[in-house]
Amino acid sequence: MRNLTQVEATERARLLDVVGYDISLDLSKAGEPADGRTFRSVTEVRFRCTEPGADTFVELAADSVLSATLNGEPVELSGWSAENGLTLTGLAAENTLVVEADFLYSASGQGLHRSVDPVDGETYLYSQFETNDAQRVFACFDQPDLKSVYTWHATVPAHWRVVSNMPVDREETTGFRGTPGGDAVKTVHFATSARMSTYITALCAGPYHEVRYSHDGIDLGYFCRASMAEHMDTDDLNLITTQGFDFFHEQFGVRYPLPKYDQLWVPDFNAGAMENFGCVTHAEAHYIFRSQVTDFEYEQRANTILHEMAHMWFGDLVTMRWWNDLWLNESFAEWASHWANTHATRFTDAWTTFLSVRKNWGYRQDQLSSTHPVYCEMPDLEAVEVNFDGITYAKGASVIKQLVAYVGIEPFRAGLRSYFGKHAWGNATFDDLLTELETASGRELRKFAAQWLETAQVNTLRPEVTIGADGRYERVAVRQEAPAGHPTLRTHRIGVGLYDLADGRLTRRELIEVDVTGERTELPQLTGTPAADVLLLNDEDLSYTKLRLDERSMAVVVEHLAGFESSLSRALCWTAAWDMVRDAELSARDYVALALAGLPAETDINLITPTLRQIASTLTMYADPAWAPQGWAALSRTAATALRAAEPGSGFQLAWARAFASAARSAADLATLRGWLDGVDVPAGLAVDTELRWTVLQCLVANGAADAAQIDAELAADRTASGEREAALTRALIPTAENKAQVWAELTGDASLPNWRHRALLQGFQHPAQVELTSSYAGKFFASVDGVWAKRDSEPAQEFVLLAYPAYQVDDETVAATDAWLAGEGHPAPLRRLVAEGRDGVVRAVRARAKDAATS
Repeated sequence: MRNLTQVEATERARLLDVVGYDISLDLSKAGEPADGRTFRSVTEVRFRCTEPGADTFVELAADSVLSATLNGEPVELSGWSAENGLTLTGLAAENTLVVEADFLYSASGQGLHRSVDPVDGETYLYSQFETNDAQRVFACFDQPDLKSVYTWHATVPAHWRVVSNMPVDREETTGFRGTPGGDAVKTVHFATSARMSTYITALCAGPYHEVRYSHDGIDLGYFCRASMAEHMDTDDLNLITTQGFDFFHEQFGVRYPLPKYDQLWVPDFNAGAMENFGCVTHAEAHYIFRSQVTDFEYEQRANTILHEMAHMWFGDLVTMRWWNDLWLNESFAEWASHWANTHATRFTDAWTTFLSVRKNWGYRQDQLSSTHPVYCEMPDLEAVEVNFDGITYAKGASVIKQLVAYVGIEPFRAGLRSYFGKHAWGNATFDDLLTELETASGRELRKFAAQWLETAQVNTLRPEVTIGADGRYERVAVRQEAPAGHPTLRTHRIGVGLYDLADGRLTRRELIEVDVTGERTELPQLTGTPAADVLLLNDEDLSYTKLRLDERSMAVVVEHLAGFESSLSRALCWTAAWDMVRDAELSARDYVALALAGLPAETDINLITPTLRQIASTLTMYADPAWAPQGWAALSRTAATALRAAEPGSGFQLAWARAFASAARSAADLATLRGWLDGVDVPAGLAVDTELRWTVLQCLVANGAADAAQIDAELAADRTASGEREAALTRALIPTAENKAQVWAELTGDASLPNWRHRALLQGFQHPAQVELTSSYAGKFFASVDGVWAKRDSEPAQEFVLLAYPAYQVDDETVAATDAWLAGEGHPAPLRRLVAEGRDGVVRAVRARAKDAATS
């Protein structure tokens, strides 16, 4: 497809005004294996040109073009290609372009994705157009500021449902497949849409299961594959959805503008969800729960539902002009979803989860060599593809959160309402939003924006404390640090919490808010006050910064972390410890000891879940390999004890069961896991259901304690799309050289794999227990990665780089091999960035392991 540049897009937007699209798709053969490779698309697009006689181009990533006419005259097709689109010459003031073409169904999750359900053989389709994949389905001017209206028509098997941005206008039976005795075919015609960008148009089709509700005048639809209908808990989905609409209507002062709001949980989805206007798609694998899950998963699902809903206003109603403001689109939705979760749903501690999960993602991304400002120029679409990252989402949302604290929630809300009112149905920039916020708040915000949005990397705040003989503070200051390569010292609005220890509880005596500026900020208001047992910087998590504890506070936290009443205060301490081990300031073994001592007393599942993952990451990446087996054994023992102590049937029990399975290495632990699969010595209340069975079996296979026959037997009991995905992952884990070679050959071969299989094989190829087995693939990765990048769509290509990079080979040889590859010429810039990020992880791990080894 064409790598559209910002310069090209700006010129085309100056030249054109797109009046409307009329799009007809023939999807009637999608369910036929012999005929289901392509679909016919006929596009009529009407547009105006400000300079009659000028030339332009339309994106057209088709398999073949049958015909094209511009204002009734044939368009020369010899210069057309899927990579460059179709050139249009001699434009009139008013133009009508008609293109008839055949397009490929997708297996990569981009364009019009086609998936066959192994349960019933039914075919399901859904579209995914961000950032520039609408051109895989119809001829279009595929950029966000050429908004238009769309009228969709789809011919499909008669038993299918079709969903788009707008309600169905009418349906008509239009014939039969093959002969009159064949399957009936219908054509579904949709009402003309509201004005929107190409990337948020949508069309989904198939025999979807449908449940409908109505709320506050909005028709609400919930869809999933028919074979997943029993697992779609629509009452809970509808509860979160209606709570979100009520909250956003009240806060934004602008009603959701479409008559209906459909949400579809679709198979093989690459991301978490996509904000198609009125036709939101979600990842079925993430958010339709076939088995017991914890409140961590329920909160993540609620957050995703609210994130996409927030986009209906911020992104869909008012859209970025160009992808430079992708950060604002995603950051606002990220911030707004946690805001809504906290105030409108049962997940009142959502900001704790934001810190422990999302913000940690931002901190990690911001410390890579590829770090970039939150706001940065996107010269072309290839640059955009790799910027859906932790800086764009989590750091940006953190900046929005601090901006709210800086101006106040009421002025912020007033500015938003004015912004929506002025720019509805159009395109806007961050500067437009700042203008409204400045007017509403009376504050000058350009310096704030420049400091936080136009610089990269993260600061660290350290307390400097002197306590007198009388137990009172003689001096308290905050030292701000910045990395040498990014020396920006920012203004941080932070809370400083003073906590006193009594009967094992840490009670906050006082919270002061201060502005930290420059290298050192004195806190004279604390001089002479009794020293707290814990002095906690950035209390309430207002700012985006790493933090450290003074020696006295750290000693208390190690013993009494669970004593904080607030989960957010505990999360700040857990995050500080995690940052310290990653920065080689705290040894891996000391972090594991701290975590295993404190975590069983933790009462927030949203802290237990990510911290358990961080313990596993520490043992895999940051621990001295000579000591790591002791760490895994300690995790196993702690998990087993916590599992027995947890309330039967609770989410805490399930979380610790998963942790025990991931840590199992010894013969005795593996025998315990085998017993669970056979119903032997299962802890009371623990449901060893479908998903947990796969988790346990994968741990057994990775450690050589189960074989292919057991995988086949498990799949026979779970002959579903999810079962096929889990079986593929589990087979990739089989710890033999022959199996790894076979998996590698499939991953790097010429044949394109369905995205679910590609991802499963990558996830199973490398494993912490198989580091030596896959060590030889470090060199093979560098020999293969350019070729894989060139022949795969962007999503699977990025996944290959991220998951196949030899991250577990933590040594100087991996760094040297990466450096040699990076020194080569001809690597595309996005690929070079991702490989360099892999190197960053290994370099950090080498330093952390050295720290841990020195602690022994």
